Amino acid sequence: MAVCIAVIAKENYPLYIRSVPTQNELKFHYTVHTSLDVVEEKISAVGKAMADQRELYLGLLYPTEDYKVYLTDYISVPSPKMFRKLHNSFTDVMCNPFYNPGDTIQSKAFDGMVSAMMVQAS
Repeated sequence: MAVCIAVIAKENYPLYIRSVPTQNELKFHYTVHTSLDVVEEKISAVGKAMADQRELYLGLLYPTEDYKVYLTDYISVPSPKMFRKLHNSFTDVMCNPFYNPGDTIQSKAFDGMVSAMMVQAS
């Protein structure tokens, strides 16, 4: 279902990026950072309140030649099952008293859940 999953910090940098197949990892990192640029452009182009800006880029962000790039937020309701599962696992990471907010996510449980969500491309 998913070939790349990234978790982005509030300050607009990746906390976690995982992609399959691994030979396209650089391409997916580039796509994640390009998506962040698209979000920044939409925010700066619109002079609305912050709550209105968030609604502009939730869901399908843009399609590429091979993939569709989606962006979801923790407040998106109703969310597809995959995003809900990702959010629940992310919440578990954030509730860990040994996790420092803003650090990269290095949880084996989170990584295992993300790996289970991803498909191996042949």
